[in-house]
Amino acid sequence: MMYEYWLAKVRPLSARKKRKLKDAYGSARAVYYIEEKDLHRLGILTKQEIRLLCRKTESEKQLEEEWKKLEMAGIQMIPYGAPEYPQRLTQIQDPPFALFVKGDLPPENQPTVAIVGARKCTPYGEQMALEYGEAMAGAGIAVISGMARGIDGAGQRGALNGGGRTYGVLGCGVDICYPREHIGLYTDIMKNGGILSERIPGEPPLPAYFPERNRIISGLADVVLVMEAKRKSGSLITADQALEQGKDVYALPGPADSPLSEGCHQLIRQGAGILLSPQDLLEELGMERICIMKKSDKNKKMLESPENMVYSCLGLFPKDVSYIIEETGLEPGRVMEALITLVLEGYAREISKNHYVRAEKGPGRKI
Repeated sequence: MMYEYWLAKVRPLSARKKRKLKDAYGSARAVYYIEEKDLHRLGILTKQEIRLLCRKTESEKQLEEEWKKLEMAGIQMIPYGAPEYPQRLTQIQDPPFALFVKGDLPPENQPTVAIVGARKCTPYGEQMALEYGEAMAGAGIAVISGMARGIDGAGQRGALNGGGRTYGVLGCGVDICYPREHIGLYTDIMKNGGILSERIPGEPPLPAYFPERNRIISGLADVVLVMEAKRKSGSLITADQALEQGKDVYALPGPADSPLSEGCHQLIRQGAGILLSPQDLLEELGMERICIMKKSDKNKKMLESPENMVYSCLGLFPKDVSYIIEETGLEPGRVMEALITLVLEGYAREISKNHYVRAEKGPGRKI
């Protein structure tokens, strides 16, 4: 395994060429000791790649020390060809040479769905990601995503709220929590799923790594859900890769004039499924809910008027106070009192001055 780790570290040699080298010489250890003339004779590497492979920057003793540090940090390395390597990833065009894992890998017999979308999402997109994540978890489906800000994090938090398992694919080493503010989510995912990456532990989150990690997200998923996306975005890259891999893609419709819905509408126009509700999706996938999500008693209780009237008026799109006053027919003072009560109890959110949305996730539950 130490030599597998060494070969995984050789950059920028591609995963495909690393696999060819292992196949040709039988093991990563044999590749480590191969002579330069033999590599030339093999004919699959460029001169620059041969020099790179033969330039040993670390002794075997240093490699052994690095390997022991990984073990002590609870980081597993699963090379391509190992029994534990995800079968789903062997089916994609360019599977990673090795995966580094903290926690677990998705079980082969559990259905999986990827929930991806914009980092700078709207309250609507965030809420939908949370609801779909929770519903998928309730049906026994594991949620795969990139643990990014916005949609990714919301979908994975929803899965955890639903008592399910979720797996974060990072564009950096698994020992780095990125973004840093998701440290709570990172910790929870390790306890209820796993963090994985093809990047060597310690590697920082570089821009070029994120499009590459998207193929792993789609590769591990049976179905990909795009919640919000601009016309040119990483989420559409994930969707395109999923389609190339033969996976079903669904997209969430949104306001016609929203840039964050352009990517989803483009996917729908190209034939992607339309996300109407979590229950509708589960029925279409032929999944039966394993457990029914039970809302808290506080969520179930009947709100007294005028709170009930104001709450009924709210939705997932922001509504101005003046609109709510006109809709309910209540006095402005009563409307403001009701809104303050709803916000304090977790039934509503003020997303900008005097603009409110319904907080379906319920009191006291944060993304």
